[in-house]
Amino acid sequence: MASLNTPLMAPPQKPKILDQLRAVIRLRHYSIRTEEAYTQWVKRFIFFHGKRHPEEMGRAEVEAFLTHLAVERKVAAATQNQALNALVFFYREIIKREIGTLEDVVRAKRPEKVPLVFSQEEARAVLGHLTGVPGLMGRLLYGSGLRLMECVRLRVKDIDFSYRQVIVRDGKGQKDRVTPLPQTLMEPLNIHLKQVKTLHDRDLAEGFGAVYLPFALDRKYPNANREWGWQYVFPSSKRSVDPRSNAMRRHHLAETVLQRAVKMAVRAAGIHKPASCHTFRHSFATHLLENGYDIRTVQELLGHKDVSTTMIYTHVLKQGGRGVRSPLDGV
Repeated sequence: MASLNTPLMAPPQKPKILDQLRAVIRLRHYSIRTEEAYTQWVKRFIFFHGKRHPEEMGRAEVEAFLTHLAVERKVAAATQNQALNALVFFYREIIKREIGTLEDVVRAKRPEKVPLVFSQEEARAVLGHLTGVPGLMGRLLYGSGLRLMECVRLRVKDIDFSYRQVIVRDGKGQKDRVTPLPQTLMEPLNIHLKQVKTLHDRDLAEGFGAVYLPFALDRKYPNANREWGWQYVFPSSKRSVDPRSNAMRRHHLAETVLQRAVKMAVRAAGIHKPASCHTFRHSFATHLLENGYDIRTVQELLGHKDVSTTMIYTHVLKQGGRGVRSPLDGV
C-alpha cells in the first residue's frame, strides 16, 4: 500500500482533438495531403464559430460554415465538397456522431467545363521544350495518361518493361490500374533508372537508402524500404526529414518542379492556353478517341469509375461544336 507521502499519478492527458484526427487519418493510411487538408478544414471550422468546442456544435454549425464558404468566400464546388468530407469524417470518427444530410447547405455551383486539351501538334511542341527529368515525366503524363502525383510517386517495380506497361498503384479512389508504357520511352527510362540506381547505391553506402512505404509495409517487411524495386523512379536530388516519422529519407521529386517546367514549356511553345500538367492527361484521352479507341478502353486506362466521366472527352474531338457543321462552311 502506498504511503500518504507518495504523490498520486496524474491521469494520462487525452490527446488534443486535432492530434486525434491525425492519428485516425494515419490509421486509415490516408495520404499526408489528406491529413493536412482535413486538419486545416476542422481548424477553420472551429475558428469560424469563435473557437467553440466541436462537441458543442453539430449539423446547424456545419451547414452555416459550408454556406459561408459558398456565399461569402465563393469557393469552387470541389473545395466546398472537400470541407464537407473533412467535417463528416471528423464528426463520425472523432466526435462519434453523425451530422445528418445537411439539406440546408447552399451549394457552390459546379460549372460545366469542357476539359482543356492540346492538339497533337501542340502536345509535341510543348514536349519539345521539356528536357531532362521533367521531359521524361511530361512524356509519361501524355503517353500513359498519368495524373501529376501518380507520375511523381511511381516506384521502380511499377515500370514493367517486359509487358510495356505502367502499373499505377493506389490511384484516385485507392484503385490500381494498368496503362501503356510508350515504346519511345523504353530506352530513355532505362538510362534514367541506371542513374537513379547509382544514386540509391550511394545512399546505401552512406547509411541511408530507405524510402517511405505505404500501409505500414515497413513493419511487415523491415528491409523492403531499402530494396531497389521500392525506390521512386523520380527521386529528389536531396534527402529530407519525413514529417511523420522524422526519419531521414530521399523522397520523390517535388511536383512543383514539373509544374514549373510545363508552364515554361507551354509559354516557350507559343501556346496561349491556360494549360497545366493535367492537360496532358486530357490530351491522352482525347487523342485515343480520335485514333478510334472505344470509350470503355479509355475509361479503363484513365481509371474512371463511371463511363460518364470519360464521355466528356467526346465533346472535344475534332468535329467542331457538338459535331455540327457551321453554315459558313456551306457558303
